[in-house]
Amino acid sequence: MNPHDEARLIAAARKGDGRAFAALVDAHQQAVRGFLRRFAGHWADADDIAQEAFVTAWRKLSRFEGRSSFRSWVSGIGFRIARDARRAHGRAQARDTDWLSEQDDAPVGAPLEDRIALARAMAALPEDQRAAVALCLGEGFSHSEAAEILNLPLGTVKSHVTRGRERLLAALETDA
Repeated sequence: MNPHDEARLIAAARKGDGRAFAALVDAHQQAVRGFLRRFAGHWADADDIAQEAFVTAWRKLSRFEGRSSFRSWVSGIGFRIARDARRAHGRAQARDTDWLSEQDDAPVGAPLEDRIALARAMAALPEDQRAAVALCLGEGFSHSEAAEILNLPLGTVKSHVTRGRERLLAALETDA
């Protein structure tokens, strides 16, 4: 896209023309996604980040000063989103590792990697299932006690524990 066409589309998009902005996205999305795929390393994450970058660009289009091309500007937005996500992920993993290394009630001899994998598998369970598993398997509550705590029928708690245990075992087997 030549600079004149790009400037015309940006001006129209600033006035709320969604089709003009869509034309900008069509013209630049492959380049932005390609850059983010190489930077992020995971295609699905990169595509999500690219989408978020274009949404952010739409919201902040009035801030675009034209000192660079639109593609460069959106790529910069995507880079900052990806960098922030990477940092947040790193901080979360560090917190998980620190927390797990401080746990006194961890099974004797359980390697830190196994405890982290278990924590991730637990986090992936649906909320009610995770609560039932944590109460019954993690804390030793009976099914009846867990049903009372969670305000769920006894049969539901039993099902949650059974399904949750199965999902945890399956998740831990694939991480092994």
